[in-house]
Order: sequence, then structure tokens, then C-alpha cells
Amino acid sequence: MSAIVASVADITVQQPSVRRVLSGGVLLGVAVVLAAVNLRPAVTSVGSVLDEMRETLGASSTWAGALTTVPGLCFAAAGSTAPWVARRIGLGGAVATALALLTAGLVLRVLDGPLVVLGGTLVATAGIALANVLIPVVVKESFAARVGLMTGLYTGALQAGGALGSAVTPPLDTALGDWRPALASWAALSGLALVVWLAAARGRPSPPVPQGAHGEAGRSLLRNGLAWIVTLFFGFQACLAYIVMGWLPQVLMDAGVSRGDAGLLLGLVSVLGLPVSLVVPPLAARQGSQSWWILGLGASGFAGVTGVMVAPGAAPVLWSILIGIGMSVFSLALTTIALRSRTSHDTARLSGMAQGLGYLLAAAGPFLFGLLHDLTGGWTVPFAMVLTVVAGQLVFGVLAGRPRYL
Repeated sequence: MSAIVASVADITVQQPSVRRVLSGGVLLGVAVVLAAVNLRPAVTSVGSVLDEMRETLGASSTWAGALTTVPGLCFAAAGSTAPWVARRIGLGGAVATALALLTAGLVLRVLDGPLVVLGGTLVATAGIALANVLIPVVVKESFAARVGLMTGLYTGALQAGGALGSAVTPPLDTALGDWRPALASWAALSGLALVVWLAAARGRPSPPVPQGAHGEAGRSLLRNGLAWIVTLFFGFQACLAYIVMGWLPQVLMDAGVSRGDAGLLLGLVSVLGLPVSLVVPPLAARQGSQSWWILGLGASGFAGVTGVMVAPGAAPVLWSILIGIGMSVFSLALTTIALRSRTSHDTARLSGMAQGLGYLLAAAGPFLFGLLHDLTGGWTVPFAMVLTVVAGQLVFGVLAGRPRYL
């Protein structure tokens, strides 16, 4: 567990050689943005064709829950894996490996039955998990003078990629005649990102990053109450996000919404986070407390989830808008990690703990949602569980937003 807590710190303190090798430039900036676009479609593309996959494969809702749980498990494991990979093959090589794993997994998961789908998804999301940790480090190390710009572009690309995955997959399914080629098509985009990344680093080979001293570790954050509050806030908001990305289209289709519209609505949920994420965090960061911002966004998500539970077909666009605004609290979850720590080293340690353990908590959400649907045959009980998750996000988010420090 201590390896997870120290993970981001392990990478951000690596030797200056990485900074020289991956010096900022236009091509590297394009590579970072293109890589970021690929960090969500592998997840969001599944929801709108999940019923077809289950029918073709003869799989249960529990299997579907396991499929939507894999990303969270991989993201949790990345905290300890990413530093190990970066130390041995360098930061640039590690990002290339992440994109190669993503591309291979996207192809592998459409080749056979339920176990192969799970295995391919595991490979693809393992690549995403590595990139989730590594690319922000590239932004910090290679664009020191343009961190704000590159962070905004990176966040926007993440949101855009999530929206593309959910909105474009249904038309691809219709055009190509099956969910397999529709899902496999996303490998072309990740393959392009890999080619551009390799071109950006060409002629500047990245040496292995040595395992040097990581500085003073300080008191373990596992014994820090504020660190656990931030971690639980991050975990609950991530849990809601992965339940929505994995299951919202299926719930809406069961309520009479067409497959294409369900995919577009999930895309709407994803894209709404872009303007909110670009506007709200700078405003919230100027204030001593971020609790009211977190409460407001969380209340919107609670209202949207309640609407889907009570009357999903009555106003699906409104419910999607409310949920999308609520899920944009992700940007404030990242902001509080930085604001609740006084030094960059503590920020890295807190980020490692919050993302590592937080995603582990989030991984249980989609699986439990599918299991409850299997056991009850309906959506009311699973959504009651989701409301509990949102309530937890509200409580720990308000506490995390108070002006205190590690």
C-alpha cells in the first residue's frame, strides 16, 4: 500500500535526464493531447453496445459489472506499477508502452468470448492506467512554462475523448453491422497516438530512469485524517463516474430511449465536464474553501441520479445534463489534492494515495451495480446504492474543501 501512496512522487522526482529528453515542443504537445483523447473511449464506448455484447456472448449482468469494474482496478494498480516501468525504460518509453498496451487490448477484446473480452479490456485499461499517471508528469516536466495551458488542453482532451467514445460507437455499430468492429475501430485512434508519440521522441532516446533517492518520505499519509478525507472524496466521485459510464446507456435503453440517443446522452454527460472543468476550478481555487462549489456540483448529480431512478424516460436529457454537471466535480477532486498540501512533494504523495486507493474504491461500484440488478431484476435498488455513493461524495467533498493542510 505504501508503494501506491508514493507512486506519483516516485515519478515526479526522477532525474533531470527525462526533462531533457522530453523537452516541450509543438509535436510533443500534439502527442500529449492525442494520447489524452484515447484515455476514455475504451471505457465509454462499451456502455452503448453492452446489451448487444451480453446477447452475443450469453453473458449476465454480473459479467457486465465485472467488465465495467476492470478499469477501476487497473487504475488503482497503476499507482505502484507506473514508477517501476518509468525507472526501467524511461518516461517516454513508458508512455509508448502504455499506448501500445491500449492498442493491443482494444483489438484483443473483440476476438473471442466473454473471458477474452475481459482479458482484452484488462490489457487496454492497463495501458490507460499507466498513461493516467505518466502523462501529467510529462506535462509538468516538459512544459514547465506552460503548465496551465497544457493542463487545460489535457483535461479538455480527456473529456472530448470520453464524449467521442459514447457518441460515435452506436453509429459505428450501425455502419459496420456489429459491436466487434465498432469497438475495434478505436484501436486506429490509439495507434495514431502511438505513432505521433514515437515521432515526438525520435532522435532523443529516453534512458532508463534510475531509482535514486526520493527525498524525505515524511509521516505516512495512511495515518493522516485529511488524506483519507480527500481519498474518499476522490473515490466516491470516481465510483459514480464509472457506474454512469458503464450503465447509463443500458438504463436509458430499457426506458425506451434508442441506442443512438442513449450513446449521445452519455456523450453529453462527458462533454459537459469540459466547460465546467475549465471555469470552476480557477474560481474555486481563489477562495479559502471549495466546499460550496463541491456541494453545488454534487447536488446537481444527486438530482440527476434521482431522476433516472424515478422516471428515466420522462426527461433523459435533463437527467443527463444534471449528472454531467455533477460529475464535473472530478476537476475539483484534483484541485483539492493540490490545495490541501503545502509542498509539491506532499501533493505528489497525496495524489498517489487519493488516486491509488480512490480508484480501488471506485472499482467496486459498477460490479455491485450489475450484481444488484441481477439479484433484483430492476434498477431501483442499484440506483439507491448510487445515491448512497453520491451522498458519500457530498459529505467527504465538503470536508475536503475546507481550508486545511496536511
